[in-house]
Amino acid sequence: MCMTRRASAHTMSMSNASSHETASWFRQFHPTRRPVDTASKITDRTFPQVTSPTMKKSILTAALLVLTSWSAAEDAPPDAVYYNGKVVTVDRDFRVSEAFAVRGGRIVGVGTNAQMRALERPGLTQLHDLAGGMVLPGLIDSHVHPTSAATTEIEHRIPDMETIRDVLDYISARAKIVPAGDWISLSQVFITRLKESRFPTRAELDAAAPRHPVAFHTGPDVMVNSLALAQSGIDRNFAVKDGREGYLEKDANGEPTGLLRSLARALKKTSRPIKVTDADRVKWLRDLFKDYNQIGLTAVADRGANQQAIKLYQDLLGRGDLTVRLALSHTFPTSGSLDAILKSIDDLAVHPLRAESAWLRIIGTKMWLDGGMLTGSAYMLQPWGKSEIYGITDPLYRGVLNVPPDRLLAMVRRVAQHGMQFTAHSQGDAAVTTLMDTYEKVNTETPIKDLRMGLTHSSFMTRDTVERAARLGVMPDIQPIWLYLDVRTLVQQFGYDRLRYFQPLRSLLAAGGMAGGGSDHMQKIGDLRSINPYNPFLGMWITITRQAKWYEGQLHAEEALTRRQAIEFYTRNNAHLLFLEKEIGSIEIGKRADFILVDRDLLACPIDDLKTTKVLETWVEGKNVYRAPRR
Repeated sequence: MCMTRRASAHTMSMSNASSHETASWFRQFHPTRRPVDTASKITDRTFPQVTSPTMKKSILTAALLVLTSWSAAEDAPPDAVYYNGKVVTVDRDFRVSEAFAVRGGRIVGVGTNAQMRALERPGLTQLHDLAGGMVLPGLIDSHVHPTSAATTEIEHRIPDMETIRDVLDYISARAKIVPAGDWISLSQVFITRLKESRFPTRAELDAAAPRHPVAFHTGPDVMVNSLALAQSGIDRNFAVKDGREGYLEKDANGEPTGLLRSLARALKKTSRPIKVTDADRVKWLRDLFKDYNQIGLTAVADRGANQQAIKLYQDLLGRGDLTVRLALSHTFPTSGSLDAILKSIDDLAVHPLRAESAWLRIIGTKMWLDGGMLTGSAYMLQPWGKSEIYGITDPLYRGVLNVPPDRLLAMVRRVAQHGMQFTAHSQGDAAVTTLMDTYEKVNTETPIKDLRMGLTHSSFMTRDTVERAARLGVMPDIQPIWLYLDVRTLVQQFGYDRLRYFQPLRSLLAAGGMAGGGSDHMQKIGDLRSINPYNPFLGMWITITRQAKWYEGQLHAEEALTRRQAIEFYTRNNAHLLFLEKEIGSIEIGKRADFILVDRDLLACPIDDLKTTKVLETWVEGKNVYRAPRR
C-alpha cells in the first residue's frame, strides 16, 4: 500500500519547537519516513551525461540558485517558507525540490531546505513543515458548469442510478409527490451508465407515472412518455419546421417511440418553476467551490457561462469569497439571425471581463456543434448503425450536426478577428473534422495558434485531426471520466477497433500537441457522486491505466499517459489552455502561490492507490482555503 499521510502544513511562528512539534505529529503515523533526498534525484535525472560527482554538485548548485533567484536587493523577507517536502514543481523540466518561499501571494523562491530557510526573518516569516509530504501545483479542471451543478439538488436530493429499475423507482416516487398533470423531469442519467445500456421505453415511463408527463433527458436527447407526447402535439405526423436540427425516432409502424434527438425544444412543459434566489445560488456556489478546494482544484473553466453566471461570480469575487479561479467561455445561440449572432460576439469582445485577470476572465466563446456520444446523437464519419442500445432505427443515421459549415465558419472567423478563443462541443469524429476544417480556413486569414482554439470533448478523433490539431495549436479539452464510465457500452456499440482514437492523449502529445483535462461537471455536489465525477486523481488514474467500469482490460493502452503527463494534464496544460500559464500551473518563481499537499507520493505509490489520493491542504494565492481534519 502507498504510504498515507495525514500531515498538515501547520502554520507556525518562528519557534523551532513548534516546527518540530508538527513534524513529530506527522511521524507518529509514519515513524520510518525519512527526509527526501531531492538533490541526487534531480542530478541523475537532469544531467545524465555528467559523470563527475564534483561537477554534478557544481551544476546542481548553479541550477538551484537559478531556481531560487532570490535577489539581495529584496529587503522584504518571505511571508512563509514551506520546507521538508517533496515539491513537484511541474516546471518545464518537472523538477522535484524540497522547499519554496511565498511573499504577497506569489512564489519567490524554490530550492533546498537550507536555501529557503536562509530567507526567513524572525517574527516576520511563518514556517510550514511539510513533514516529507508531496506538494503539487493547484489542480485545474478545464470544463465545468458550476452554476447549474451547484443548484441541481436545491429542491431535493437525487439518488444514484445504475439500472432502469432505479430510474423508474425514482419517477414513481416523484409521481407520489408532484401534483397530477405536472411534468416530471430527470436529466443526465446517461444510458451508457445503466447496466441495461438502453433508454427506458415509452411504455415503462407510462407505467411509472401514468398521470404525469415524463421527460428523461440525456444531454441533447430526451425520452418521453405518452402523456408528454400528447401534451406537446407530437404524433406520427410530426415534422420539424423551425429549420433547426432534430430527429424523431419512430417504430416499424411509424409511431413515435418517445425518443427525440436534439429535439427537447418541441416539448411543451408547463410545470411550476422552482423558486431560486440569487442568494441561494451564491450560497450553493460557495459550497461547491469549497468542495473543489477539498479535492485540490484551485482553478476551473466554466464552459457554458451566461450573464447570470457572470453576475454571481462577480458577487463572490467582490465579497472575497471566491476560492477558485474562473476562466469563462461565454455561450451564444447558433440559430436565428446570423447578423444577431455576430453582433453578440462583437459585444462580448468589449466586455469588461475580457481584461486580463488571474481570478475571473472571459477567454472566449463556446457553442454546441453536434449531439452526444452518450445519447446516440454525436455526428460521426460512419453511420451509427441500427442500435437497440440507443434506439436507432435508421441504418444510415450518422448523428446530428447542429450548425451548417458555412454558418460555423462565419462564427469562428468573427471570434478569431477579436482575438478570442473559440470552442465547440464536438463529440463525434465528423464533428471534430468539421471544426478542424473550419479552423484551417480561418487560419489562412487570421493566424489562430496563439488563440488556443478548442475542441470540447473531441472523444472520437482520427489520425488526421490529431495531427492538424497539433499543427494549428488547437487544444482538445478531454474528459477521462467518460472513458471510465462509458467505454463498456461504446465498445458494445462500435467495437474495439473503431475506438482506436478515442481520447487519443498519447498521440496528441507525440504529434507535438497539447490537451487539457476536465470533468464536464454538470450536476450535484460531491466529487464522486456528481454527474460527471470531478475528482482529478481519478481522472489521472484513468489516463494512465485506460481502464473502465464494468469492462475487462484496457482501452487501447497505446494511448495511456505516464504519471508525469497525467499530472501535467491537470496543471500546466490546463493553465496554457486557459491563458493562465504565466500565473499558475507550476510552482515557479513569480507565479501565484496555488498549491496542494497530498497524502501520498503520486510518482511512486502503487498505481491503483493514485485514484484514492486525499488532499490534506489547499492554498490559493498563499491563503489556506482547505485543511483536512486531523485524525
